[in-house]
Amino acid sequence: MRRKTLRRQKITGKEKPSGPSVEQKRLGGAERSAYFARREAAKVLRSVLQGDSRRRAVASIKSLVYSPSVRNKKATYALVCETLKHLPLIKDVLKQAEVLNSKWKRQEELVYVIVYDILFGQDASFTGDAEKFLLRRKDHLQLALAKLLASKKVKNIKDLMPLYNKFSGVSKPRYVRINTLKMGVDSAILELSKQYEVLKDDLVPGLFKLPPGTDLHKHPLVVNGSIFMQGRASSMVAAALDPNPGWWVLDACSAPGNKTVHLAALMKGKGKIIACELNEERANRLAHTVKLAGATNVEVKHGDFLNLNPEDPSYLKIRAILLDPSCSGSGTTIDRLDHLLPSYTADMEDNANSDRLRKLAAFQKKALEHAFSFPAVERIVYSTCSIHQIENEDVVKSVLPLAASSGFQLATAYPQWSRRGLPVVDGWEHLLRTDVDEDGEGFFIALFVRKVDYNSGSSETAETASKEHQGKRSSSELRGSYFNKTFRKLFYSSLKQNRKSFERRE
Repeated sequence: MRRKTLRRQKITGKEKPSGPSVEQKRLGGAERSAYFARREAAKVLRSVLQGDSRRRAVASIKSLVYSPSVRNKKATYALVCETLKHLPLIKDVLKQAEVLNSKWKRQEELVYVIVYDILFGQDASFTGDAEKFLLRRKDHLQLALAKLLASKKVKNIKDLMPLYNKFSGVSKPRYVRINTLKMGVDSAILELSKQYEVLKDDLVPGLFKLPPGTDLHKHPLVVNGSIFMQGRASSMVAAALDPNPGWWVLDACSAPGNKTVHLAALMKGKGKIIACELNEERANRLAHTVKLAGATNVEVKHGDFLNLNPEDPSYLKIRAILLDPSCSGSGTTIDRLDHLLPSYTADMEDNANSDRLRKLAAFQKKALEHAFSFPAVERIVYSTCSIHQIENEDVVKSVLPLAASSGFQLATAYPQWSRRGLPVVDGWEHLLRTDVDEDGEGFFIALFVRKVDYNSGSSETAETASKEHQGKRSSSELRGSYFNKTFRKLFYSSLKQNRKSFERRE
């Protein structure tokens, strides 16, 4: 009968309607949820591993899991992460146990997920052909695991995992930034405190810390754009630029837009932000982020920052530039979960001398040089989420002569921060680094400030100008420490003398 049906379909060209199989229809609620979560996890895992093998990831793991096509996002995300975390061990167990036949070797991602659940998971719902096949071989799998423990001379899985993955014990707090364009800080904290312990960050205004593992993806305040899940180091970038409300600002490489809308919040929705993004898909994502945040002073520009003409009247009012260009992302491997991928160890060993890094650094240098050419710019922040010197200190070193000829000097972002740049460039003490192990992210920030000419035969350094700028929003005590009487006299005298030129520029 089945043969006749298949022949009929081939002749008529009609395929059998897709739908739940008989096996799927028999599943109960919990079994059905577990069944589909494993298969959705296997699909994500396949995409991730195939992309990793080609060194061309289609998207981050989080992006793949939180796409509309995945129904049980929380369970799927947990399965993908835990399976990847245990993947080298799972592969060794399967090799030792020799339980797979050719059929199941073709579905290796699903096998990995199920083996994780059998050996390390807590779910007892194992309905499905693949589950039944592996359950019948559970003794073989457990024996293989015991042999691996003995060969590594450890007593339990907890001691075994660090031998496979040095990040297995890493636990990061969940940071959230309050979007003051939509909601007051006090109201947001009151709402979050109903469910979580919330601690104020002592460095970035409007940033708060929640316990590790806090899942906020479906929280109403995240969904409606009142809060953004953004790491501490990432949040430090826009705050380091610290543009005044009313300024015109250029965000040179903007997508996905978290830093862009942070700038908009710092500017209280006033002035204008031109947000550039070359890639069309990422530009669309940027536009979505801007709309979600209610950042009405942001203009999304789908185009190449390097093609912008600094002398164009559209850009003559630009006072600050945030340049966060494409980089290796080596400082955010934990956030992206790249450290769980098979290629990670090899990449970390080879990355320092890779052609990819050299090409990235060449682009970064070119973009930073272009930023100096905008005539009215007073502040530039160059940042990366990379740990590599070639993308950070080396780029800064290469542009210092041009920066100086354009009137810029390095200034200290966050003077209270202890981790500075590598001592391989003049002014390294002004540069800022965050550490992957200590801070959970590896970021680099360089702040350039244009020197101030007071038309009095003397000039103030960029460092002093930076402190003056940071003091404007501080308490009167802090303001007093940045401004002595002589500075104030020079400052206001300069403003009076240059008033007409400032008005023409605006």
